[in-house]
Amino acid sequence: MGESDVTGKQLLLKALQNEATPRPAWVPFVGVHGGKLIGVTAWDYLRSSERIVAGLSKAADLYRPDGLPVVFDLQMEAEVLGCAMHWGDQTPPSVTSHPLADAPLSSLPGFDAAKGRFPIVAEAMAQLTKRFGERIAFYGLITGPFTLALHLMGTGIFLKMFDEVNAVRDVLDFCTEVGRQAADFYLDNGADVIAVVDPMTSQISPRHFTEFVTSHVNAIFAHVRQRKALSSLFVCGNATRNLELMCQTACDNVSVDENISFEFLRDLARKHNKSFGGNLKLTTVLLLGTPADAKRDALRCIDAGGTNGFILAPGCDLPYATPEENLQAVATMVHDEYQRNVARVASQEVTPEVFDEVKLPDYTQENKVIVDVVTLDSASCAPCQYMVDAVQQAARKLPDQVVIREHKITTRSGLGHMAKLGVGQIPTICIDGEVTFPSIIPDINTLIDAIEAKAKDKKEK
Repeated sequence: MGESDVTGKQLLLKALQNEATPRPAWVPFVGVHGGKLIGVTAWDYLRSSERIVAGLSKAADLYRPDGLPVVFDLQMEAEVLGCAMHWGDQTPPSVTSHPLADAPLSSLPGFDAAKGRFPIVAEAMAQLTKRFGERIAFYGLITGPFTLALHLMGTGIFLKMFDEVNAVRDVLDFCTEVGRQAADFYLDNGADVIAVVDPMTSQISPRHFTEFVTSHVNAIFAHVRQRKALSSLFVCGNATRNLELMCQTACDNVSVDENISFEFLRDLARKHNKSFGGNLKLTTVLLLGTPADAKRDALRCIDAGGTNGFILAPGCDLPYATPEENLQAVATMVHDEYQRNVARVASQEVTPEVFDEVKLPDYTQENKVIVDVVTLDSASCAPCQYMVDAVQQAARKLPDQVVIREHKITTRSGLGHMAKLGVGQIPTICIDGEVTFPSIIPDINTLIDAIEAKAKDKKEK
């Protein structure tokens, strides 16, 4: 069977099973970007099956994907379980209340996929699988147990992982069962792949990953395999410290973002007989770059990934305003070997941006401690949201001593601050200009101690 005889769906499923493919498999993670494609807000898009179908249909035509997520919204389960939501025009909703922060697990309602926005998604899936099901594989994205537990418990979970281990495990057991039910919902409605998206696991240590994550995600992967479907563990952020543990789980595929060395992932995945996916640069290239930048970055990933068990994809859901032409440029690299060869010849070193317009303060001369939080965007990225929340909680304990500044790398100013502060991982906390907590959310007492130490230094000077 030649390449022309293989549908995109068949090619992707082969890649997910760690088999050789004639070209890279390609999955643009179209979330609220689908709303942009049809000219509606994220709020309007995620609350209408017709609009979801229209957005993904346009994405299918423009980007020639082998796979697509039905929706990319890691708050759907939390919404059913009683978490309040804040909606924006260009981002998925974010969680604003945590029912288990001050109430027992028994107070939660049971999870029910007939509630919330799940029926809207079911209606969209019925239309999408009928229209594209022969040629495009659809991903059902479920919220990973640890991230869902954090939605329910808030940042207090980090202290409770030390002080109330059994209580945390009980919540994670509950979240695992929710994950199984959410996976069943997607599989029953025609999904081909279940991706357990657990971004908050990039923020914990390998010991805590082993203690609080491994068995819970494995229970979901075993359930998916029993349903004769394929699974992926999808983690954004700098999960390097936990990458081998991720590859040791029972999933079929491990997917990451640009915070991870793709060569490192490739080698670990092959060692553990896993397929792997990523790691197109989400903001600097796809959102803020040019089609030429997108071609270069796609070629970087394609050449590193090779032709066995590799899925080309961005490391998270596409920002709403991602230019269509950048994703079309990636699609050209996927589908046209001649253009890949042309891009290799044309590829050249690009001079790094200087960002002269971005000026850092003289931190030593400031009266207050300045905490810079470099994020993707706390309105749409769970690790970023909870890192900003942790800093705000610490600041409330230190009235009149702290100034908080969030720098979103979806903007040029954010990219400039990232470069000038020397930040290499997202999200990161810098205190008075020094990288202090790179891609890890400290517990509140550790964060307060670090800020107080800086405040003390200022007084002594």
